[in-house]
Amino acid sequence: MSENKLEAVLWDLDGVIADTADYHYQAWQDVFGQRGVNFTREDFMRHFGRRHDTIIRFALGDNVSREEFDIITREKQEKYRQIVADNIKPLPGAIDLIKSLNKKNIKTAIASSAPLENIEIIIRGLGIEDCFQAIAWGTEVPEGKPSPQIFLLAAKKLGVKPGNCVVIEDAIAGVSAAKRPA
Repeated sequence: MSENKLEAVLWDLDGVIADTADYHYQAWQDVFGQRGVNFTREDFMRHFGRRHDTIIRFALGDNVSREEFDIITREKQEKYRQIVADNIKPLPGAIDLIKSLNKKNIKTAIASSAPLENIEIIIRGLGIEDCFQAIAWGTEVPEGKPSPQIFLLAAKKLGVKPGNCVVIEDAIAGVSAAKRPA
């Protein structure tokens, strides 16, 4: 018999706690459009939940210099933060569930591919910055989703076994990461 018990819930952020997909899509379209690349909704959905390095390589190929990669990332993030700061909306039931878990002393963490700055803007904007005992973000781990590294790091930061965690995730890459063994 398994000795696992629920100790923590690991939350993705975009598309799970906050409705931000359209804002990411708008920002990517703008940045790639300036470079003459048509980044479609289908392209976006196929890569939603993945780190920027994966998305940029998909759209522009493998020969993007480190300098250009940094410029694209900065431009995309600035555009996204401008849009999201004025338009942040929670997904139905997410905040209530997070607060309910906290009341039951079940630990909660964010495990997102997003940069820390994006995470902070969203959780502050939703008034839930005190609801999480840990945050793990994309560049803290060498591999992005579908690697399980981000979830393993979040569990470690909470001081719980990965097998005692439930993951709430919406992107295909994130669901794959949550299911992969440690």
